[in-house]
Amino acid sequence: MQFNKELDARGLNCPLPILKAKKALADMMSGEILHVLSTDPGSIRDFQAFSKQTGNELVAHAHEEKLKLYEYFIKRK
Repeated sequence: MQFNKELDARGLNCPLPILKAKKALADMMSGEILHVLSTDPGSIRDFQAFSKQTGNELVAHAHEEKLKLYEYFIKRK
């Protein structure tokens, strides 16, 4: 999937991935997509709730078990 900006939040635990994503999205234009990389297993629930609360769309997410990597694509509202 194509994206406009990437945020590497690997190694960070809640709430830092969300806070960094919020800051990154604030600098983006409406409709642009932020790609987030995280290693925090709780980030799945966190990004789903974040999207609902902020109105930004969680377009897609994936989990790579071997790498313990979580990927999120969030569209700026």
